[in-house]
Amino acid sequence: MKTDLVRILDGNISVLSDDSGDIESTPNVPTGYFSFDTRFLSLWRLTINGERVSTLAMDDPSYFEARFFLVPGAPTHYVDAKVSVIRERAVAGSFEERLTVLNHSGEPAEFTVRVDAGSDFSSVYIIRQERTPAGRLYQRVENGRLHLGYVREKFRLETVISTTEPAQVDQRGLTYHIRIEPHGQWTTMLHVRGLVLHPDGQDMREHLTPPRQQRDTARLQHDLRQWLDKAPQLSCDWKQLERTYQRSLVDLAALRFSPLALPTEPLPAAGLPWNATLTGRDPILTSLQVLPFTPDMAVNTLRMLGIYQGSVLDDFRDEEPGKILREFRYGELTAFEENPTSPYFGAADNTPLYVILLDEYERWTGDAAVVREFEDEARAALHWIDEYGDIMGDGYVWYQRRNERTGLENQCWKDSPTAISFRDGRLPSLPRATCELQGYAYDAKIRGARLAREFWHDPAYADRLEREAADLKERFNRDFWVSDGEYYALALDGDGRQVDALSSNIGHLLWSGIVDESRAPKIAEHLLGPRLFSGWGVRTLAQGEGQYNPLGYHVGTVWPFDNAFIAWGLRRYGFHQEAGRIAEGIIDASRHFQGRLPEAFGGYDRELTRHPVQEPAANSPQALATAAPLLLIRTLLGLEPYGDDLVVVPALPERFGRIELLDILGRWGRIDAIGVTSQEAYAADR
Repeated sequence: MKTDLVRILDGNISVLSDDSGDIESTPNVPTGYFSFDTRFLSLWRLTINGERVSTLAMDDPSYFEARFFLVPGAPTHYVDAKVSVIRERAVAGSFEERLTVLNHSGEPAEFTVRVDAGSDFSSVYIIRQERTPAGRLYQRVENGRLHLGYVREKFRLETVISTTEPAQVDQRGLTYHIRIEPHGQWTTMLHVRGLVLHPDGQDMREHLTPPRQQRDTARLQHDLRQWLDKAPQLSCDWKQLERTYQRSLVDLAALRFSPLALPTEPLPAAGLPWNATLTGRDPILTSLQVLPFTPDMAVNTLRMLGIYQGSVLDDFRDEEPGKILREFRYGELTAFEENPTSPYFGAADNTPLYVILLDEYERWTGDAAVVREFEDEARAALHWIDEYGDIMGDGYVWYQRRNERTGLENQCWKDSPTAISFRDGRLPSLPRATCELQGYAYDAKIRGARLAREFWHDPAYADRLEREAADLKERFNRDFWVSDGEYYALALDGDGRQVDALSSNIGHLLWSGIVDESRAPKIAEHLLGPRLFSGWGVRTLAQGEGQYNPLGYHVGTVWPFDNAFIAWGLRRYGFHQEAGRIAEGIIDASRHFQGRLPEAFGGYDRELTRHPVQEPAANSPQALATAAPLLLIRTLLGLEPYGDDLVVVPALPERFGRIELLDILGRWGRIDAIGVTSQEAYAADR
């Protein structure tokens, strides 16, 4: 996928185009106007007198709007161009575009302005799989509007395009024949709506309960100002951290959305373009990363995922009682149950992570009412760990899909087909128990014990969880330790063998606390060693492993969120300098992405490429990557809640200089944290 696309979005509504504003989708360049997992425009092309337009400049003043300054023809025409075009667009519940044509000559001029429009109505899954939709496309002109439509049995989608100025509307677009006076201009507003239609022709989303809030650019701009004003204020001698922090806050605001038909506050969509939807893992881990900055996101996430928590055994959806969903999709494949995403529960990590988020939220905010509100959900999640997660009956969390036809084979965060492998590249048998799942289960039990003892008034349950956690930690350090490499195995396979590839998963064990103190130095050495650390960050899979590929999705790329949690874990075990190296590498990489870290970038050695190379299919913006700088700031400043106090223990690499984070909201009210580079801070390492 091209990385230089112009992207504007409002939650899970987005427009991706080239730098002139044109949309011409191809399998490898998924441009379009997307809404709720469906592309409602796949063609949107502007011509003036039959000529394509070229870009003079582009401006994106807000995440939901963009302006393009254009001229007809090739760049050679720029010197004495007598006409130019301003294309202004926004998404705020729908897609609007204002076209302005300016006549720069001293004579009246006539122009033919043409907007070609079309849609394939592909769902995101169909685009990724390079399939063709199974239904029938249609086009019609009615009351001066162009209706592009798609029908498959009772499933019906429609794109309605209208204009404020008279146009000749045909089934392929709109044509304007205009006359502009000397040094004058002409303007029209184009409005594009994507509809999901009932048989009676009404948009089903207009009749949801509760009604969805009307959105417009003024409301979005006001909301963004409020969002930024509530966040802590950051200053840093290394200005790149300030730029990345500001970009992250804006992108977090952009990704917020509310799923259909549910009266909840917004939570983050996972990422653009492939995952602009409700997921389980992404909002949980995003909320964990941003707790010091916007704690309300955690409550919204806990509530939404609690509503959808599994309650029955359903093989098609991989659903089990107490399990937290993986994703909820809209669109054609979900409607016809060709995909099990209504919702789909094929993830083994989200359920313990739910309990971890609930506990960490209370530690930051002191909001005991929320802990009591979600007691049943947390207890059900803890029960799932032992009842359904422990497939083999040995006390570990395993996964194996129930849906053998369309379910995911790998149900950890590295869920691509070849992500879990032996050193030599062979794939292990199922079920699989990846190492980080055991860390999450351990952490969930420790945290669940605290909640049970302090808030649920169940000390016997707390004692039991603590005993189980201690036993899990002891067995894990015995069974997962690869003695000839001195690291933890990526997984155990169905035959109990160690899946012995060296991976970034071992870093997640540090933030969970399951690693024996005596083994932590060796884990830190591997994470910052040349096989895993690229110079920009920790690779998902070490160089030299059989499946290693520096551009492979989970087998060699660098994921910013992965690195942020690794750095947090290193800091937990006292490895301040190593955590700082990771933070410096990731923030330095953000320079090359204008402060917007992508989901993943290449694992090439830094000396080889000199700049990070974006992974071709990476989401951007993506919630996990967007939140990563915020967790890195927490790690650098050593921010940890203890009782009703916030402890600040900075340890900064020299490049950061001084960091000030002001008005950190928590159970202590608001507090400032200041860190200054100090060589003495490293002297106290470990």
